[in-house]
Amino acid sequence: MRSFMRLSATVLLLLALFMASDMGPIGVAEARICESQSHRFKGPCIRKDNCAAVCQTEGFHGGRCRGFRRRCFCTKHC
Repeated sequence: MRSFMRLSATVLLLLALFMASDMGPIGVAEARICESQSHRFKGPCIRKDNCAAVCQTEGFHGGRCRGFRRRCFCTKHC
């Protein structure tokens, strides 16, 4: 019985440490990023720089290539 309690306490401690490491620093606000598929980008998105340049002409802050079909998604802070 004592070994079971020791084992369960160890498992709970490891679980708490694992969950705390995923939370990140406390009190730091993260900016939300909104995404929208580019309307002007043509063809498959291969380079992030090309996507970002087209997105900036659409009024966004940047862009990135996403998905299996490699589409250009524009990003901005929302």
